[in-house]
Amino acid sequence: MKIKILQKKVLVIQGPNTNMLGELETSIYGKETYESINKQIIDKAESFNFECDIFHSNVEGEIVNRLQQAKGEYNGIIINAGGYSHYSVAIRDAISSTKIPTVEIHMSNIYSREEFRQKSILAPVCAGQVVGFGKNSYFMALYGLSEMI
Repeated sequence: MKIKILQKKVLVIQGPNTNMLGELETSIYGKETYESINKQIIDKAESFNFECDIFHSNVEGEIVNRLQQAKGEYNGIIINAGGYSHYSVAIRDAISSTKIPTVEIHMSNIYSREEFRQKSILAPVCAGQVVGFGKNSYFMALYGLSEMI
């Protein structure tokens, strides 16, 4: 069976606690809601001529499953893996195995926060990383993928 890849289709994976945006540590992540940010991501993706699907899970295994399912379906992935960025070998291996250009994003600047947040084990297997620009980190990642794809 031949798998047909749709042109310019991007998957955004929202990891743990991103569904709490607007309520979670508003001094760091702002007061804008998860739903509002996702709508803006979809709108910005369309401006780059991307079809965009957004997937959220607080469960590591579900994120791994979704990454594996992305193969042959998406041209690019943006992942905000939250706390999993710092220790999930399973998510790292899933990103690596897809061979899909993936951009890791963080809304906050992880390098100016607690020491345990300053190391991402996902970054070495990603095409790029955008940190510290709030919701604009997603938009910058979309731009980066538009240049890669």
